[in-house]
Amino acid sequence: MDDIRLVLPNRVVPRGAVRIEDGRIAEVAERAGPAAALTLMPGIVDLHGDMIEKEVEPRPDCAFPLDVAVANLDSRLAASGVTTAYAGVSFAEGKRGLRSEDRAREMVEAVARLRGHARTDLRVHARFEVTNARAEPVMRDLIARGMVDMVSLTDHTPGQGQYRNVEQYVAYYSRTQNRTEEEARARAEARMAAPPAWEIARAVTELARAQGLPIASHDDDTPEKVALMRSLGATISEFPVTIEAARAAREMGMATLMGAPNALRGRSMTGNITALSVMEAGLLDALAADYHQGAMLPAVATWVREGRLPLHEAIALLTVNPARAAGLTDRGAIAPGLRADLVLLETSEAAGAPPPRVRAVWREGRMIHSDGWAPAVMAVAEAA
Repeated sequence: MDDIRLVLPNRVVPRGAVRIEDGRIAEVAERAGPAAALTLMPGIVDLHGDMIEKEVEPRPDCAFPLDVAVANLDSRLAASGVTTAYAGVSFAEGKRGLRSEDRAREMVEAVARLRGHARTDLRVHARFEVTNARAEPVMRDLIARGMVDMVSLTDHTPGQGQYRNVEQYVAYYSRTQNRTEEEARARAEARMAAPPAWEIARAVTELARAQGLPIASHDDDTPEKVALMRSLGATISEFPVTIEAARAAREMGMATLMGAPNALRGRSMTGNITALSVMEAGLLDALAADYHQGAMLPAVATWVREGRLPLHEAIALLTVNPARAAGLTDRGAIAPGLRADLVLLETSEAAGAPPPRVRAVWREGRMIHSDGWAPAVMAVAEAA
């Protein structure tokens, strides 16, 4: 790939070239001349994306076939510049519904069955709700069968974590589940009466660690909660809800991950800390799709335009940093020997410029997405 701007881990090369052999980056070279019009960055590594649930059930009680849902999610991810994706599947309370153990099992098995046909490197991020002991045997079975690639411990009990303010939980649950305030309050009280099954959570994480899987915590709100999660094997702190928790995670050697929608919108859905405040405190390691894969590139592009981060550091939040946090040492950067997971962008750091446009995406040197923009995309594809 000749005459393109290259985003390397520690700097941006205004004009350069990349040679690919057998799906790997064989050489990176600099060229003389002005900055190129198109930008080449590593493929995005998304450690937490909940979008699969929306593909399976785009409207309440309107379920799609799982193979259709997985294929559509895969296409959306590729078009957003994602080459490695951990699809979040929740094992939450309830014998019925999208997040029941049975439905979660079906989604995990569908991803495992279809991943060989996917454009992206599609993986499973299994989210174990620590108040749902019933999910433990299902989780253990799926982990033992090699169908899970990451495990996170979640606790959505009102009164702590994401829903420290119980009234926020009542308002959110009644709005999203079409329930009355009385029903939502009864739900909150029932959840607060169910104690977390920490010993069961420990058994799940011990099995996951034996399989070499990364462990993440979720919505940590205090240093004490971070310490508990670290003792259970967590090395990634997802979406801490206070600066104190984010700082404790850093002190304990955990990678801190925030949501790209939070970064793009400049606020949390539930009134907790912003991704920007975590970044400005020097505590942010990575951004994840959370509930919208299309937020990732626009979020970091906004920070670059506003002068908050240089381009290479902003892109690292989506690529090399999450890759390292997950133990993936073969991707995430444009460097010789690594996988040729690459994204060709049309972007500008000028004020008022439109969001970055993904022109083409390669996974291990094979094009998995193109918007058909001739002649630049075709010229780069032929050079590859």
